[in-house]
Amino acid sequence: MKFIKKFLFHRVAFVFFAISMQLLVLIGTIIRFKDYFAFFYGASLVISMIAVLWIINNNDNPVYKMAWIIPIMLFPIFGGLFYIFFGRNKLSKRTRRRMKFIEDKTRGVLSPKEHLLDEILLGNENAANQSRYIQNYAYYPPYKNTITEYLPIGEIKFERLKEELKKAKHYIFLEYFIIEEGVMWNSILEILAEKASEGVDVRVIYDDAGCLFKLPYGYDKKLEELGIKCCVFNPLIPILSPRLNNRDHRKIAVIDGYVGFTGGINLADEYINVNEKYGHWKDAAVMLKGEAVWSLTVMFLSMWDYLRGMDEDFNEHKKNIPIGVEIEENGYVQPFADSPLDDEPVGEIIYLNLINKAKKYVYIMTPYLIIDNEMVTALSTAAKGGVDVRIITPHCPDKWYVHEVTRSYYKNLIESGVKIYEYTPGFVHAKTYIVDDEYAVVGTINMDYRSLFLHFECGVWLYKSSCIRDMKNDFINTLKVCQEITTSDFESIKWHKALLSSLLRVFAPLM
Repeated sequence: MKFIKKFLFHRVAFVFFAISMQLLVLIGTIIRFKDYFAFFYGASLVISMIAVLWIINNNDNPVYKMAWIIPIMLFPIFGGLFYIFFGRNKLSKRTRRRMKFIEDKTRGVLSPKEHLLDEILLGNENAANQSRYIQNYAYYPPYKNTITEYLPIGEIKFERLKEELKKAKHYIFLEYFIIEEGVMWNSILEILAEKASEGVDVRVIYDDAGCLFKLPYGYDKKLEELGIKCCVFNPLIPILSPRLNNRDHRKIAVIDGYVGFTGGINLADEYINVNEKYGHWKDAAVMLKGEAVWSLTVMFLSMWDYLRGMDEDFNEHKKNIPIGVEIEENGYVQPFADSPLDDEPVGEIIYLNLINKAKKYVYIMTPYLIIDNEMVTALSTAAKGGVDVRIITPHCPDKWYVHEVTRSYYKNLIESGVKIYEYTPGFVHAKTYIVDDEYAVVGTINMDYRSLFLHFECGVWLYKSSCIRDMKNDFINTLKVCQEITTSDFESIKWHKALLSSLLRVFAPLM
């Protein structure tokens, strides 16, 4: 009863009510002009046929196309209209100009580092090719002179973050998908408010959908009152409109342009196991200190300028960063961003490059395993070729239907030689790749359609960095508390459950 009361007075209920009223008005209008139903029906069929032809000929992933074509064909009257409203990443001319401006600005601030690419090429052509792709298509160059520290659990990231926030002298930038009031966020907020009162430039971006049930409405104004500048990404509005189906899924913290964090860990209590929702929460992050943090800084500022419509000089934030400091770290560090609006699936291509070039092993941790044919083929081909491919997924799901889709991929992968393990203590939220003791990626990118194609994401590509060893050790230690899935686990599955999984899998790209 308490939950129902809370929901009824939540802004989600208001938005739902407002959109429902708009749908009723639309339906009422159709009924009012029932004498013209034949014309309406014919027009709807034409719109649906045009939508299907558009889907077939666009550059979307084939599985994503099928997930839309099936409901349009089943419900031709409203299917095409529904796709027009919710299925396309169509940008207005104004938004396209703003995005192009930010892209050009990012490319201008982040200069290519051809000398480092040449340096990588001398040791490993495959590594140089991967790094060059990130520089040329995501516009983020490689760096040296950067310390990397792998943070294998949320509790450690929490402590490191607080330590570094307290040292801030010039600015603090935070960009998170989820922020929730509690032990973790309240402790951080106390530091932020104190730093803002000292004159430190403190800015926060949070995603409105991610925080919908986490923060009260108008929370950005509360932060502004504390001296903390705040932007809300894509606020939910009670209007039936063709809004973009994109979220800001990044987790970025930048302190003075010299210390940075990213990974899967949001700012909420389940991420540090104060609040256990789905058993023990296993997550991961990486802390950077050095030159590579500048890319994380530009990532944040690009999003900030996009949301605020600003045109600030990014280089103003570079004045107090130590330049030319030699750090005892031989590896290469390349933070990167992935935007759903540039028609370049950076995250998926980086993952595919790692898998396709692997010689010995590929170790993956991911909360979701909802992948397209290209990814299935890459994983299966690597395993069939003798590469030790291991994937850790959750045993306790956060969304049962998503977990059913994840499990629907197990059988084919296992039969190809891929080893799959479920984390029995609870939920894995880490997004990590480790390959051949040489490469790794830590970031925010899940192995599902939303992360790979619809969300703003980020990550860090690592080559020969010292923290890769720590990532591998963490993976091996995590395996000790995992249950390996075998083909015998599929023998007792009921037919109706298998049918449900198959149906959910078809529509997985729309989840």
